[in-house]
Amino acid sequence: MSRSTEIKVRQLFIIILSWMVVGTFISFYDHLVLLTHDSKGLSSSYSFSNSLSQHLVSALIGGLLGGSFLVFYINVWFQDKPYGYTILAIIFSFAIIILIIIIVKATAFGTSNGSFTYFLHDTSRIKNIMAWFVVVALTQFLLQLSCKVGQNGFGNILRGKYHVPQEEKRIFMFLDLNSSTTIAEKLGDELYHQLLRDFFADMAEPILNNQGEIYQYVGDEAVVAWDHQDGIVDNRCIRCYFDIIENIKRNQQKYIRRYGFVPSFSAGLHSGKVVAGEVGVLKREITYSGDVLNTTARILSKGKEIGAGIISSSSLLRELTFDAGFKIRPIGAFKLKGKERELDLNEILLA
Repeated sequence: MSRSTEIKVRQLFIIILSWMVVGTFISFYDHLVLLTHDSKGLSSSYSFSNSLSQHLVSALIGGLLGGSFLVFYINVWFQDKPYGYTILAIIFSFAIIILIIIIVKATAFGTSNGSFTYFLHDTSRIKNIMAWFVVVALTQFLLQLSCKVGQNGFGNILRGKYHVPQEEKRIFMFLDLNSSTTIAEKLGDELYHQLLRDFFADMAEPILNNQGEIYQYVGDEAVVAWDHQDGIVDNRCIRCYFDIIENIKRNQQKYIRRYGFVPSFSAGLHSGKVVAGEVGVLKREITYSGDVLNTTARILSKGKEIGAGIISSSSLLRELTFDAGFKIRPIGAFKLKGKERELDLNEILLA
């Protein structure tokens, strides 16, 4: 199972579990309302266990069908479409799912009351439909928010992990589109922006599969980060670069058809300690600060200057275990811009 599929399955599991909790809450809420002084009391056909069963069945079916549709289809098919298209698709699909749930519940529970039509005519169905549309809207909002800030970032913000800044050891890879200025002038602003969207989209799967995360996009540059241990296992921080190249090659016909060429890019790789913490008031996000980020940016610049694909500091390479698939070409010691000490750099090639 790929990393992206694993994330989607985890999201689906959370949706199903959360919706069943909501179904349980609605059952208790309805029961308490029936026990208030303003209520005429419990009808002879009502039982809490039956009400709870109905809501749990609704949540389970809705989670399996609706949750799967949200995670695996809606947010994939409409990821590059205006949000209005997403809303219309959700309304249409969930209207069908609600109809399926009503039919299943009417078949399973309606006959116990002696009437299939009696179940369908109960106005509480309208109340439940309204409540679940709110739940679906909130679920989609949280999925979109998670997409905006990243899987790990969203969870870390909810847990308050970085409310107090803390030091971490991380690996960073700066990826930059080659000849970006020339390309932008040739394509124009709108088409160039579409190129960047396609380019960054094709990076996503290899980054996820290699346990990396997008830290930020800066113009035509993407910054990928790894927890240090995750990045060095199986040389993931190196393999990620070559996996992106392969994914671009697999989509080369798309690029040729849309833009007339296949984009290429360079990368700089380095590791070290950074301070991670939440910043911002009107917009909160998790940021990393430390010399390692500036150094990685300088390494990328040096790589582009000499025409290398991916270059890395020797200090990081010493922590990796290379197999026969890679070849290391020493470039030499350089005094990078803004740095006082020289840094040994190496280009990484496929053997």
